[in-house]
Amino acid sequence: MSTPQTPLQETLARWYTVRRGFIRELNQIPPARLTFRATLEARSILDIVHHVLEFSVITVEELVREDTNLHRASMAQLANVYAPNITRADSQEKLINLLVEQYRDAEERLSSLGDLHMLQLVPKLDGSHETRIALLQECIQHEMYHRGQLTVYIRLLGLEPALTRDMHTAMPGSFNPGAVD
Repeated sequence: MSTPQTPLQETLARWYTVRRGFIRELNQIPPARLTFRATLEARSILDIVHHVLEFSVITVEELVREDTNLHRASMAQLANVYAPNITRADSQEKLINLLVEQYRDAEERLSSLGDLHMLQLVPKLDGSHETRIALLQECIQHEMYHRGQLTVYIRLLGLEPALTRDMHTAMPGSFNPGAVD
């Protein structure tokens, strides 16, 4: 990935980092544990990934429209229109493939529209207006929130999250006392 030059390229590069981290955390989870949930009322790991994918697909589909409006229907209705088959992904491999494909598709489609399109004001759910790029950033923050949720689930399963493992093995200094500078 080249050095970002525009606000959109910079935002997409950040999303790439978040998505890559989300996938790496999902990869930490034994496939047989995808139905794990912290409590009976909480989403399972599988449900969380489906939710992230649906939200991302909905957001991108709305952002590419000239009449972007996340308030045109309920999120469930938008999911039925834009992402009706997401829940068919029922294995770790299928989920990871969808996460990769969805990001690649989004990056290509949003990049082709360019910064001018992404800097236009559009309505938010609360009736106020914000730029499309700000809505994309909110989508990325949403995904990062659920990445954190996955790390909690990973800990509850007695495993070490990928980000924590990386800090202990790849960084010199206090994160890896045995590392040679």
